[in-house]
Amino acid sequence: MASSPDFVQYIVDQCSGAGVITARKMFGDFGLYCDGIIFGLICDSNLYIKPTDAGRAMLRNVELRPPYDGAKDYFLISDVDDRDYLSALVRTTVNALPPSKPKKRHK
Repeated sequence: MASSPDFVQYIVDQCSGAGVITARKMFGDFGLYCDGIIFGLICDSNLYIKPTDAGRAMLRNVELRPPYDGAKDYFLISDVDDRDYLSALVRTTVNALPPSKPKKRHK
């Protein structure tokens, strides 16, 4: 089941204290980016954040599960109503992720 556009916009707004948050349609659901770095997914109107040790230390409830069949486990975030907490979690996660690899240009 696809995610509702209202839920996607709500999550983008809730995370906005972390930086410039954007959602891009991917595989029928959405990838979430903070300042251009992908940090999570919205699948079936659930928020999933990439697991990092720094993020784990901040979580109120650690629940790992794959966002879709065949995916690696992500943190399932059920407490999406606390804007300050969510923004801090996103910023901490993004800071702990490895830098993005530059895209190769085709000649």
